[in-house]
Amino acid sequence: MSRIAKKLIVVPVNVHITLIGQKIIVKKENNALCCTVNSCVLVTYENNCLSFKSKSCSSKGWAQAGTLRSLVNSMIIGLTVGFSKKLQLLGVGFKISTIDSKFVHMSLGYSHLIKYLIPKGIIVECLSSVEVIIKGADKQLVGQVAANIRSYKIPESYKGKGIRYSDEIVRIKEAKKK
Repeated sequence: MSRIAKKLIVVPVNVHITLIGQKIIVKKENNALCCTVNSCVLVTYENNCLSFKSKSCSSKGWAQAGTLRSLVNSMIIGLTVGFSKKLQLLGVGFKISTIDSKFVHMSLGYSHLIKYLIPKGIIVECLSSVEVIIKGADKQLVGQVAANIRSYKIPESYKGKGIRYSDEIVRIKEAKKK
């Protein structure tokens, strides 16, 4: 059984936390993230420390408390430091054409350009025509945007062409021999 829920979260000075009913709102300057609290979890905030406890001392309550603690900790880290994912495009003719304020235009070997709508709160930077960094405060949203972009051309297993994470290792299969 994990003991993550029993660890306290020390909140930085410039981050403000508000508990309203079943919601936790984490704010820093003009950014804010929100999370819903499960009914099995009791959250207390005093002296710049957040603590999470199970109301019923059941295993389900402690599991929910540990999950909530991880989510709130990720929200605090996202607002103070931020999260990022780096993608690489491998293949002949695969490139990021342009990045507007709302769209990423990609050339992935199809007969048309692919346009991906960038959600609010996400920043997409192009290091070169084959490398892109996705940044944001919401860990789940950054990962989802990276997965959505990657889904347009998943790396294939014979040549390794496609969109992959920078730290991803793709196993290349051996071709069929006569």
